Amino acid sequence: MAGGRGERFWPQSCAATPKHLLPIVGDKTMLAQTVDRVAGVVPRENIFVLTTQAQLDGCRTASPGLPAGNVVAEPMGRDTAAATGLAMLLVKERSPNAALAMLPADHVIHDTVEYRQLLTVAFEAAESADVLVTLGIKPTAPETGFGYIEQAGPWKTIAGRPVMTVKRFVEKPDGETAKGYLASGRYFWNAGMFVWRVPVVEAAFKAHAPELYAGLAKMEAAAVKAAGGWSKALPEIYPTLQKISVDYALMEKSTNVVVVPATFDWDDVGAWPAIAKHFTPDAAGNVLRGLAMVENGSGNIVVSDDGHLTAVVGANDLVVVHTPTATLVVPKDKAQEIKALLKRLADDPAKKKFL
Repeated sequence: MAGGRGERFWPQSCAATPKHLLPIVGDKTMLAQTVDRVAGVVPRENIFVLTTQAQLDGCRTASPGLPAGNVVAEPMGRDTAAATGLAMLLVKERSPNAALAMLPADHVIHDTVEYRQLLTVAFEAAESADVLVTLGIKPTAPETGFGYIEQAGPWKTIAGRPVMTVKRFVEKPDGETAKGYLASGRYFWNAGMFVWRVPVVEAAFKAHAPELYAGLAKMEAAAVKAAGGWSKALPEIYPTLQKISVDYALMEKSTNVVVVPATFDWDDVGAWPAIAKHFTPDAAGNVLRGLAMVENGSGNIVVSDDGHLTAVVGANDLVVVHTPTATLVVPKDKAQEIKALLKRLADDPAKKKFL
């Protein structure tokens, strides 16, 4: 899943080049890193990228080794349940009983070996029973920005790895609730990584999201019958699909869900301050990327593009990002307020071009 509007990493990111099309962490784009990780489990010819029209060319460039037809653009964003349904239909067309994984394109995972082992376990779980499989991240802090998964005890062991029955999915908690989740040891972060067989997820759509399922069935029939196939069916029907997340539509309502506890490192790198942990800071704790300097300051993140020197003097705990078209300066603890700035840009005809 490689969509998104590119808000949190502005001004480097924008609607056409969001986080997954940038080397936010590492030398390759986030999407290219994700494809490389998955390619150790799934042949490249079986990897699909679902994106937007604006990002189609960028995603094809960032997905070397994938057939061009495997990078598919949604006519418009309809949230993750519709994207899941489209992925299901694309795989079903090739192999009606196949297992498929739905994976975000923009997460940071360094331990590729462990990731591939756990993804393989998830596939084996999905192929062994009529279950919806998710990979859960063991929480390291009482994080209020993630949804959580509560496990209800062992389901089975696969390749020496435990797989747990899921009791429930819960939405983003407040601070005290998150502390309780962390202390209990029964909860995982919901990272939005799912594995299931086509018939199992199709049955879930039919049972729990009948309106969306009807639209998917209509789109599938149109793709089979129409002379243009998917190129005709997608723009005609996809924009009419119900807009809802896969968590709301399927996962929170299903009783046949199991979770594979993830033992690899994981970070969704949700905003500029989050990149600091992935780079070696200088002696004062500053993270510098590109042609950047800090004098008499600590805890800063300074990112400078295009050979431009960006210098910070006498300031602490700032995020400073320079690009050829815009420069951002924000205290690290105010980084989430970028969204408010971007809304103002969108409402200003003279400045909208900087989005």
